[in-house]
Amino acid sequence: MTATATQKVTITNRLGLHARPAMLLAELAQQFDAAVQLRRTDQDEAIDAKSIMQIMMLAATAGTEIEISANGDGAAEAVRELSALVAAGFDEQ
Repeated sequence: MTATATQKVTITNRLGLHARPAMLLAELAQQFDAAVQLRRTDQDEAIDAKSIMQIMMLAATAGTEIEISANGDGAAEAVRELSALVAAGFDEQ
């Protein structure tokens, strides 16, 4: 059985998912073996959380709710750590 995990979080930093937070998210996601995806909750399409460009194309501004999901080894830890990064406002607050 493959491990899966999902968590919804809200972008709280004032500038949203601009280049720096996108880089931080992608770098953190790349540390996990699990496949990690992000999806705006107001859209159907999920993107690869290990891709800075795809994260930036989400155009997630402050207040946007996103869903972080992971599938594979370390899925729960990946979702937990990525959710914490978002909740901390990418240390921009």
